[in-house]
Amino acid sequence: MREPTTGGPGTVLTVLVLLCAAAAYLLAARRARRRNPSKGWNRWRVVSWTAGLALLAVALLPPLAPAAHTDFRGHMAQHMLIGMYAPLALVLAAPVTLLLRVLPPARARRASAALHSPPARLLTHPAVALALSTGTLAALYFTPLYDTAMGHSAGHWLMDVHFLASGCLFAYVIAGPDPAPARPGVPARLVYLGTAIAAHALIAQAVYGGFYVHIHAPIDQVQQAAEIMYYGGDIAELLLAAALVTTWRPQRCSTTPALPPRHPKPAAVRIGPQDLQS
Repeated sequence: MREPTTGGPGTVLTVLVLLCAAAAYLLAARRARRRNPSKGWNRWRVVSWTAGLALLAVALLPPLAPAAHTDFRGHMAQHMLIGMYAPLALVLAAPVTLLLRVLPPARARRASAALHSPPARLLTHPAVALALSTGTLAALYFTPLYDTAMGHSAGHWLMDVHFLASGCLFAYVIAGPDPAPARPGVPARLVYLGTAIAAHALIAQAVYGGFYVHIHAPIDQVQQAAEIMYYGGDIAELLLAAALVTTWRPQRCSTTPALPPRHPKPAAVRIGPQDLQS
């Protein structure tokens, strides 16, 4: 693995990007409150967005960021924060809904049309989100891809971007409050989430046992990183399941036939021409 450079332009750029993301959301929330004071904007959404950016700061800044380049345990901790915990917090902040509320009407209609376009519907299908978020972990750890990416600074950054983007996509599809045209019902999303939990656990167990693993790191680091992946992933997915269940509003159904009204209305009487003759 290539030894990273701590501090310097990379750290400054990361801080600036995170601060700009925080400022943009806060300004948008303020504009949404001014446009519609009665509706306002939920302050918990702001807290969730800030928490997500704080988790990204922990993952992308020292001391964890340099350790992720040289220690597989640091990499796995960074992966958990970037790919699972921060995306859930960011998605629960409903950034798409906020954007649609502050955009001019014409731009908001174009953005809404883009969300309903065939490519967007395909990308936001739970099966595609599952393959991009969990399925790619097998390709990363069971092929030389991980060592190749860690050998170049650009490869490491691209890996982090993929973790964040795929994590946000999966959290958005499963439990996001923003509109998603291809999102199925809650029972179907629970099935996809259960599949992700099982696949994540199997990959972690395979990494711990060293089965088909292509990771150049000491055995103790690999096993401890697998434990971080196993237990940390379980906690993150339980939080995602809790966020999903809170959106479940099952329809009430009853097998008891409906009772007739207490005072039924009289039936209408049709009057013909012959009834009008004297």
